[in-house]
Amino acid sequence: MFILAMRSVRLRPGRFTATLLAAFLGAAVIMTFNSMHDTAGAKGVDDISAESLTLTASVVGGYGTLLVFFAVASTLTVNVRQRAEEIGLLRSIGATPAQLRRMVVGESAVVALAGALLAVGPAMLGGQALLGAFQDSGQAARDVEHVFGPIALLSGAGTTLAASVGAAFLAVRRATGAAATRTSRGLVRGFAGWAALVAGAAGVSATFTLKPTDAALMAAPAFGAIMLAVGFALFSPPLLRALLGRLGRPVTALTGASGYLTVHNMRHRAAELSGVLMPLILFTGIATATLSMQAIESDAIRASGLTKSVEDKNLETLNFVIVGIIVVFSCVMLINTLYAATSFRRREFGQQRLAGATPAQVLGMVGVEGLVLTVTGVFFGTVAGLAGIASFGLVRTDSLLPGQGLGIWLGVVAVAAAATLVTSLGTARRSLRTPAVRAVAVET
Repeated sequence: MFILAMRSVRLRPGRFTATLLAAFLGAAVIMTFNSMHDTAGAKGVDDISAESLTLTASVVGGYGTLLVFFAVASTLTVNVRQRAEEIGLLRSIGATPAQLRRMVVGESAVVALAGALLAVGPAMLGGQALLGAFQDSGQAARDVEHVFGPIALLSGAGTTLAASVGAAFLAVRRATGAAATRTSRGLVRGFAGWAALVAGAAGVSATFTLKPTDAALMAAPAFGAIMLAVGFALFSPPLLRALLGRLGRPVTALTGASGYLTVHNMRHRAAELSGVLMPLILFTGIATATLSMQAIESDAIRASGLTKSVEDKNLETLNFVIVGIIVVFSCVMLINTLYAATSFRRREFGQQRLAGATPAQVLGMVGVEGLVLTVTGVFFGTVAGLAGIASFGLVRTDSLLPGQGLGIWLGVVAVAAAATLVTSLGTARRSLRTPAVRAVAVET
């Protein structure tokens, strides 16, 4: 089966483009930041520089691992669903579920290792640029030289491989498993979702046990917001179904035929669309919480008349770097998933056109679908972010929100909406160039 996996990747590389991109970006992020561990451990590095570099590597490395798993899991889930007919054919000629799992897991391992290998060069350049940013801000000495060593290489390759193999195993197990097994997996996912929500609530509550001047004050609400976002992301399929149950008629009444098609399709594709909601919720929640809490912290320091210490600069740089990585990675993950999912619907679009829908109605359906997804992801991401922002603001400055909180939120929403709508509409428009009869006849 491993030979079959290698042959499948070699013969049809386009099928694995989305997964390769997710693995490449994930490995690049992890290697870039974990190279700071290698750099901090080199000979001659002073304690202050080592502490700044190690703190960044530890925090962002943890976030990066979480994002890598979600990115690879979402793209692999879409990939496996798109191959339902192929998997059914292999089973009809005698392939067992265990053999299919080994084949898909083997493919994912090959793609993950390829992505990690391609990421080495960009990660080395990224690590040098990151060290330069710390040196420019005075958080690392000028004589510190960048080191790309075994910690960066092994952590990047190992994490990407583990995430790819684990996500592939779960995705193909879901595709080939029995109803009882799917029910068991639903229970596991539900348990993980509730555990994340409880952990998030605990993190937010722990904020009120800290003092306004505690160095670790931002850590508790940030952790709480992230875990709440993860919990909502894990519950995204039932959350989407519940929202459609409430808004189905209003959407249909306001948008006509396109709205009807949207509601009908989204109800049947809630599980698949959860791969789009995951990055939306995570991006909105984490970006809004981190940027807003940093704004509150900066306002508090200015109000006190003090200048920022090295620790304050470390924290500010760390927050902005985290948000930057989250913005880039989440947007790419979102675009990646949307592109793969929308491209696969070429045949569906052709069937709708043969049934009487015009290209404008199909595009309208995709646009309304993207709008509903954006509203859903932004709403639950905002709830997660607000929980962390409010608790931090009350403890730090006795205020719920920073003065520029609305501007930050609008900026985050604008990025999320643009990434969702531009990708989905652009991909659908490209798919509609194929004549309807040909789109239905050919394999997508």
